[in-house]
Amino acid sequence: RARLPVPESVLAMFREQEEEERGAEDRAKHGGRVRCFPHERGNWATHVYLPYKVQEEFLELLDLLVSHARTYVSSLTAMEEFHISLSQSVVLRYHWINPFVQSLKERLASYDRFFCVANQMKVYTNQNKTRTFIGLEVSAGHFQLLELVSEVDKVMEEFDLPTFYKDPSFHISLAWCVGDLTGSLEGQCLQELQDIVDRFEDSALVLRVQWEQIRCKSGNKFFSFPLR
Repeated sequence: RARLPVPESVLAMFREQEEEERGAEDRAKHGGRVRCFPHERGNWATHVYLPYKVQEEFLELLDLLVSHARTYVSSLTAMEEFHISLSQSVVLRYHWINPFVQSLKERLASYDRFFCVANQMKVYTNQNKTRTFIGLEVSAGHFQLLELVSEVDKVMEEFDLPTFYKDPSFHISLAWCVGDLTGSLEGQCLQELQDIVDRFEDSALVLRVQWEQIRCKSGNKFFSFPLR
């Protein structure tokens, strides 16, 4: 008996899934970074965030900060993309992606664009202290960010996923290194980095950010939710 052809949409779904899985382990090894959760077939790492559109002046400031911080920790690597997180990185099953994204879209639809100021240097580590970051913490716009997180958290709860951190420190990560190097970067180094930010001629221009969209990355897929 002739077999019925498999619909193209189903074939595409498995192709996407396999591409994601092939790339996942390579990315996990990149730069000695440690994966926060084990990779399994059909599990997609998912993250909700506000993307920061980089300007030339920001890259100048980044260069000044990272080259100075490297005099304390030579292994620091500048980030290539910049954002403020609105969720932890969570694991979604493939068939949950579309309902998850739809739920986010509905909850975030009524939010307006808003401004933030991110101008306070701070040192962070990830939860299991395998990586250290230097970042710019938000000093204005915290309330609007908390409102967005509260909506994202409701979606996480719907799908039985971990919500965001309590009392979050919203920030744009600038550079990272392997291991817990908080001791080397806090204190003297952090104060000098803050001085660089405060003295930077264009800091008011580049560190006051208007957020225009929220983004969700799941595996190799990106979804955007424009703010009104």
